[in-house]
Amino acid sequence: MGTVTTDHVDFVLKQWEGQRPDLDMSAMEVIGRLPRLMRFFTAALRRTFGAHGLDPASFDVLATLYRSEPRSLSPADLMRASMVTSGAVTQRLDRLESRGLVTRTPSTSDGRCVRVALTGEGVALMERVLPYHVETENRLLVALDPADREALADTLRDLLVSLGDLPD
Repeated sequence: MGTVTTDHVDFVLKQWEGQRPDLDMSAMEVIGRLPRLMRFFTAALRRTFGAHGLDPASFDVLATLYRSEPRSLSPADLMRASMVTSGAVTQRLDRLESRGLVTRTPSTSDGRCVRVALTGEGVALMERVLPYHVETENRLLVALDPADREALADTLRDLLVSLGDLPD
């Protein structure tokens, strides 16, 4: 079987070219592929997380706590540092707390605030799941050599920064 050199987006662009050759549709080459890629990525990540009783948002909350020192954050800091919305954070925390993976305790410095922390069980789960997560991501990018990965990462970062996606 030969190497496929076209994809669905190429098919769509060819149709547009026939209908509106006067328009520059080159942005569709990127923008049309990103959601298609995300469908593949999301499905693979869901399978990986699901094998460990998690969903992507729950994994993100646990991973954010895991990579934070001392593995505890306020809910507001957790929301800023994760990729999950505030409503989803509260919902996820309820579920994760009921599973014994996180605790919510009053802050020692301000009783009105809460700290969210990983439990020992939460740390152990992250240590089991993280290698599978990284393996899944590497498998998804296997078609790219290291230089291509770096170039793509740099390009995507430049695009995100140009759109205002900066760290808080």
